[in-house]
Amino acid sequence: MGISAGTSTVSMPNRKRPYPTLLAFLVGRFPKITEMTWLERITSGKVLSEDGTPVSLTTAYTPNQRLFYFREVAEEPVIPFQEQILYSSEHLLVACKPHFLPVIPGGPYVGETLLNRLKESTGNLFLSPINRIDRGTAGLVLISANKETRGLYQQLFMDGMVQKTYQAVVVFPGDTSETEWLVENRIEQGKPWFRMQTRQGKVNARSKIFLLKTKGSRALLQLSPVTGKKHQLRIHLSGLGLPIVNDRYYPTLLAKTIDDYELPLQLLSKKIEFRDPISGVEMSFESKRDLIL
Repeated sequence: MGISAGTSTVSMPNRKRPYPTLLAFLVGRFPKITEMTWLERITSGKVLSEDGTPVSLTTAYTPNQRLFYFREVAEEPVIPFQEQILYSSEHLLVACKPHFLPVIPGGPYVGETLLNRLKESTGNLFLSPINRIDRGTAGLVLISANKETRGLYQQLFMDGMVQKTYQAVVVFPGDTSETEWLVENRIEQGKPWFRMQTRQGKVNARSKIFLLKTKGSRALLQLSPVTGKKHQLRIHLSGLGLPIVNDRYYPTLLAKTIDDYELPLQLLSKKIEFRDPISGVEMSFESKRDLIL
């Protein structure tokens, strides 16, 4: 049994009376988790109220309040690759994660995550990711080490003040002479829920793409996302007819299988640059990893 070291959060929305019991709400909100599982979690003190105290079966549903719970999985896969800490200070930690390791708990992963591993290795339980990358993507992740200054770093991303550089190996047609692309479109949640899709409407996703070199039917690209929508680079490259090697989501969703560690998604968060909001110093971090063409 894998149990998350930190809590996950769910909000109780404002709704018409009569309010449901907490048990009924949680079962309805998470239909894949059985009623018996939620009953055991509540009675064993694994569901907490806004003030951090355990709830009971008689605790009232309170609109606009949050519940905190500890995620559990029966069997958790072990990711046989190690992360690296590239920088650590009072306020910030910069880590380079391997392919296949999720940043935060999700699905079958609660302990085998970058965040949990870093909490254990540093002893800092207040670590919180500032940016996130897909489980299949390798590379740089910024981690807040101080909750008092966390918002300053989060604001950098919200204001577009962080320069991010990625690498990708893609399937490359031999009949194109283009070496640079600017992709601008609108990305929204698609179906199934974990995929995204492009739609007509106001542009909310922009990426600059540059060809570095080619080899046979593949190419190494440098990617500079101007915005940060989920799966943005994967969708933009797929839309150009340049799908990322080993991408199981785009352009076609492949059947779910056990991870093949010999076939990682060929996408790497290579470099992050920004002006530190506390010191004012220009910061630049680069992954020691490289994609091989």
